[in-house]
Amino acid sequence: MTYAERIEELRAMMRSRGWDAVVLTGSDPHGSEYPAERWKCVQWLTGFTGEAGDVVVTLDHAGLWTDTRYFIQAVQQLQGTGVELHKMRVPEQVPIPQWLAQHFADEDEIFVALDGLCVDSAFAAEIKAGGNVHIVSIPNLIDAIWEDRPQIPQTPVFRVDPGESCAERLERLREWLRSNRTDYILLSALDDIAWTLNVRASDIEYNPLVISFLLVGRNSADWFVLKEPVEDPQTEETFASLADDGVTLRYYEEIEIALSDLDGTVAAGGLNYHLSSLLGPARLRATDSPVQLWKAVKNVTEIAGMRRAHFADGLAMEQFLYWLEKSLAGDRVVSEWDAAVKLGQLRADIPEYRGDSFETISAWGPGAALPHYITPHSGAPVLEPRGLYLCDSGGQYWGDTEDADGRGSGFGGTTDITRTVPLGPCSRLEMEDYTLVLKGHIRLAMAVFPIGTPGCRVDVLAREPLWKAHRSFGHGTGHGVGWFLGVHEGPQDVRQNLNPQGLLPGMIISDEPGIYREGAHGVRHENLLLCVDAGTDEFAHWCAFEPLTLCHFDTGAIIPEMLEPSERDWLNSYNSMVYASLAPELPGPVAEWLREKTKAI
Repeated sequence: MTYAERIEELRAMMRSRGWDAVVLTGSDPHGSEYPAERWKCVQWLTGFTGEAGDVVVTLDHAGLWTDTRYFIQAVQQLQGTGVELHKMRVPEQVPIPQWLAQHFADEDEIFVALDGLCVDSAFAAEIKAGGNVHIVSIPNLIDAIWEDRPQIPQTPVFRVDPGESCAERLERLREWLRSNRTDYILLSALDDIAWTLNVRASDIEYNPLVISFLLVGRNSADWFVLKEPVEDPQTEETFASLADDGVTLRYYEEIEIALSDLDGTVAAGGLNYHLSSLLGPARLRATDSPVQLWKAVKNVTEIAGMRRAHFADGLAMEQFLYWLEKSLAGDRVVSEWDAAVKLGQLRADIPEYRGDSFETISAWGPGAALPHYITPHSGAPVLEPRGLYLCDSGGQYWGDTEDADGRGSGFGGTTDITRTVPLGPCSRLEMEDYTLVLKGHIRLAMAVFPIGTPGCRVDVLAREPLWKAHRSFGHGTGHGVGWFLGVHEGPQDVRQNLNPQGLLPGMIISDEPGIYREGAHGVRHENLLLCVDAGTDEFAHWCAFEPLTLCHFDTGAIIPEMLEPSERDWLNSYNSMVYASLAPELPGPVAEWLREKTKAI
């Protein structure tokens, strides 16, 4: 069945039920960035595979709403489907609630159907605010036309030790409940649950998470996690240990009954429309989850684990870049996909490697102009010995060993790195873009700021060199990163949006400005930075950034005179540090190659 035929089948259902519009989101009941296959409804209906996209289908129109990262991809993937692209994060944007109001402006009332399990309650409220809109919430709405829809995953669950026990973290939540005079808190975000219970699994690709809900009361903790009888020994052991911590295991679907019968106030943030409707305004206290901020500020065990993970990841990256350069110099045919596979193999050689943290972006030339390019598995473009190659990748790492103090894991973390490297001669424009993006990266990496400064206030540091040259990029400059959790996490970020969350010591952010020229080339330079204490004086308590990522920046495409002395000093110091850290553990030829690559400019 074609995507156009699927849309027509949905319209037939709409006519039979009297619906004027159907809204489908690219998320799941937990607001996940990367949903399991079961909840990839937008992809199933339209063929669009981007990580951010919502669909509206009416009887005479079908549209996909996505942001600047996916415009080029969306145009390509939506061809022949009859689905129109609606652009977000642009000045002329018209979000879905406003579009619905405009489209049905002449109607006295309209009925908008949506899967209430997969729509955020705040988004549903925006749609309903049109005045003449009636929300029809149909959990699992797409079941009626999606044959052989995948089931909810249930993969082996294991425990991790980040230096703070599950019991201690549950007590943190209970103290929060007492302070906020609330009876319960419902955690629906999967990374919040994994952090609180110190558990991991593989229910979602690239994310070591368990699909579940966690309801914590002042004297109780109910984990709605079971989907079918558990037969895995590791999971049985994990569940038994959680029972010792006072956690009651319940079936996933029981969350609806539990909330309907619950007596007391329930705090929840980002809850889906269906569950928030079950609680109702009398019992639901909408508030941000405190776990988001607790999770963002890494403790000493987590920071030590991240350092070790980045050291191992850096060894793999340097061997990859060495292999890439030598392969092309030896006239070996290497496609974008070949390169991605090779990097994955090098990471897989690390004993603690638990998989990629997202799908590797391996792109040369025009492909690199798409910030979220999907590397073709077959028929991938062949790398040519000229121009710029961009590789954005990351790994998940976990090793269940104790640290020097006998607590926690000495090895655990999530990495995210982008390197753009010249594969041969580059044009002047490619070199200018390469250097300007590196200048922006360095400016942010060198930042010193008062504690609690929001990321939106330092974002300009990375953009200013590009703006001066009348160049820019549409995505955020930085995002938070979890400890063996999601590669994207909040509440902190570095972007132009007015996010008031301050940057605090222990937080980790990415630093990834870029320039993208459609049909030509793209440049992005990315490290993960640890926010550290930089001292206190009569003016402020200061913070700065320390790079966690260990991989050199190639100086072959730099225009040296475009760098200021302080930027050149930072680059030379960083590359020297990378060599000193990694060379002793690299194979001899790779270490010698890296020595040449990290010479001062």
